[in-house]
Amino acid sequence: QVQLVESGGGLVQAGGSLRLSCAASGRTSSSYVMGWFRQASGKEREFVAAISRSGGSPNYADSVKGRFTISRDNSKNTVYLQMNSLKPEDTAVYYCATKGALRVEYDYWGQGTQVTVSS
Repeated sequence: QVQLVESGGGLVQAGGSLRLSCAASGRTSSSYVMGWFRQASGKEREFVAAISRSGGSPNYADSVKGRFTISRDNSKNTVYLQMNSLKPEDTAVYYCATKGALRVEYDYWGQGTQVTVSS
């Protein structure tokens, strides 16, 4: 089992920045890929960004490319999401998730953190 705890959400004005953190504990050897997803009210959950254990070649949703940066500190079992130039449409609950190297689906999920961007 892997436990994930997100933090760093909040209320910010459009154009502002926030940095989300997600700390993993438990069987972190299973946390090969760590990702961020979001779910806006009344919408389906969508992929935001993901990064492998090595940190190479992170991938992003088109909607956040150039504005969001995902990174991880394996010594702290923590993944970060730096969000810049925030827009009202970025408002959502942001979830951290992780999966093993050979897994297609994400196995473990955090409880989520609310990000609200005011116009």
